[in-house]
Amino acid sequence: MPTRHGRTLHALVLPGPTDTGTPTVVFEAGAAATRSSWALVQPLVGTWTRAVVYDRAGLGRSPTDPDSRTMRRMADDLHDLLDHFGPGPYVLVGHSAGGPLVRLAAAGRLDRIRGLVLVDPTDEGADMLFGPVFRRAERAAIAVNLLLARLRLLGLAYRSTAAPLPEDARRDMKRDGFTVGLVKTHRAQARTFLDELATFRDTPPELAGVPVTVISGALTGGGMNKAARRAANDSHARFAAGSAHGRHVLAPRSGHYVPLTDPGLVAEEIRLIVTTSPAT
Repeated sequence: MPTRHGRTLHALVLPGPTDTGTPTVVFEAGAAATRSSWALVQPLVGTWTRAVVYDRAGLGRSPTDPDSRTMRRMADDLHDLLDHFGPGPYVLVGHSAGGPLVRLAAAGRLDRIRGLVLVDPTDEGADMLFGPVFRRAERAAIAVNLLLARLRLLGLAYRSTAAPLPEDARRDMKRDGFTVGLVKTHRAQARTFLDELATFRDTPPELAGVPVTVISGALTGGGMNKAARRAANDSHARFAAGSAHGRHVLAPRSGHYVPLTDPGLVAEEIRLIVTTSPAT
């Protein structure tokens, strides 16, 4: 898929049944994740509508972007991807850091957005994200991951992430989900991401009447202790309560990686957005 900047993005499309009139569902992965992170959810959604996963620039099979990986730049790439599939409507689904990205992209073209599903999203309401402790921990984690990638050990460290996936997606993730280039892209994104997210506190992306469902993991794990989990879920609940047609859902079997541990729940919440929300 071409972008306005002359790059390309790699996408995997399940066309779904023809002539259903349902929105196209587009999935946005987390900060250092590839399209394969949606491999348990996309096929469920693809049984009843067109479902699209893709790799952001520098992740998976998409070429690296030579410019800064700002949130605005990434949202523009998502806009270009949507342009390829027509006028919409779309349901955008974002996991983790993909949550703010789909919010920003949706705000730029509300006319073609049917709704949003935010899966354990990174949220500006969680104060702990903006303190020095979290920032130092993030930099340290990226540095360790870069070393592991160079030693070709990163896949081993995150083998539990790939384990639930079907064989083809597990193979893809092992090949292009644990590379040096991927970690460098994550590092490039992280340089500005939290500062940009902090601006959402005063000027959040305007979503008007777009329905929003927020899914929170109910368990610790995935880098989240009890305090972090409680802070995240409280923030998610506040965001949903302040959103038009907002809905907050707990994924009972999940920590942070809800698409891997509660894929059926995620697919069902997408279906509810599609079937209960009026077309825009």
